[in-house]
Parts: sequence; structure tokens; C-alpha cells
Amino acid sequence: MTEVPAQMQGHTGPLYDVVRELEAHASASGWDQAEQLFALAVTADLVRDEPELAAALGMDVSVDLSELTPIEQELTGGQTLEEILASISWPTEVAGVAAIAERLVLPPDADGQVPQDPSAAQEFAANHPDRQEVRIVAAVLRTGEAACALRLRSHDADDLVLTGPDLVPGLLVQLHATLDDEETAADE
Repeated sequence: MTEVPAQMQGHTGPLYDVVRELEAHASASGWDQAEQLFALAVTADLVRDEPELAAALGMDVSVDLSELTPIEQELTGGQTLEEILASISWPTEVAGVAAIAERLVLPPDADGQVPQDPSAAQEFAANHPDRQEVRIVAAVLRTGEAACALRLRSHDADDLVLTGPDLVPGLLVQLHATLDDEETAADE
């Protein structure tokens, strides 16, 4: 079993296990990767309801059935992750959703200087001398639980990955919105 870095300890459970697994997967692929989106299935449900898929993924009754299994979704069409999240919803069989994205982060003193135009804002961020490149892994469940992991490119070490339930609140809101089904919307 892989030792969990100090910054990742203290956050436990199946959702944090998935976030750590996805972050390690992304880290092994290196930087400058495309955005990724994953449906999260309860492993026990997947083994029971989709035995052929479970077999193809190497799962059987000996796996820990309390786990979550990430299932990568193919992203096409040249849309940003945010555009894709605004246009999708998941069937109730999907327990949660996770995303991996790389972003530029600016220091707080740059807030009032960022242009309103998205293209100009992107150029401003790319040229800002104090920008930080960050890899984000964010995941949510229908139950409301959330987990995130952040890795700075300037501090690219496994023991420096930060985790927490609310590190990227805007992305978490977008992920949760994809899980809202019609019954939830009707109840509100």
C-alpha cells in the first residue's frame, strides 16, 4: 500500500481515496494535460449491475465494495470543463462526479486588475509575474460530500499535495449542479 503524504492524512473515506487515486494518476501523466471528467460509481453497485464492465476493469467480489470507482468520460467538442459541466446532468445511478483540471492562480492583490473579457483575463493571468500553476482534482457525491486535492507546479512533490473538502468552491458548485436531478429541483 502506498504511504499517504502528511498533507493528505486526516481526510479519509472513499471519496478522498478516489481524489488521491486520481491525483496520483494525473501526476504520473505529468503537467500540461487536458481536462478530465469522471463519473463515480459505488463499486458494489458496479459489480452487481454491470458485471461485464466490472470484469473488464478487473473487479470481482474480492474488491472492497465500499469503494468508489471512477469511470473516465470522453470529452470532445473543444468546450471548456466549465461549459461541459453547465450542459450535463448525470443519471441517478451515478453516485458522484470528479474532475481534473490545470489552472493559473493569481495572488489576491491581482483581483481588481483582472479584465472582464475572458480572453483578456486569460492572457492577463498567463503573463502575470506572480501566477501559480495548479492541478486541481475535485469530486462530489450526491450526498453532498466533497473532496479536493491541489498540487502546485512550483512545489511538485507528493508530500506537498493539499487536500480538503472545499479548496475550490466554484468548481464544487458546478460539479454538484450536474448531480441535481428533476426530483431535487421539484422539491426546492
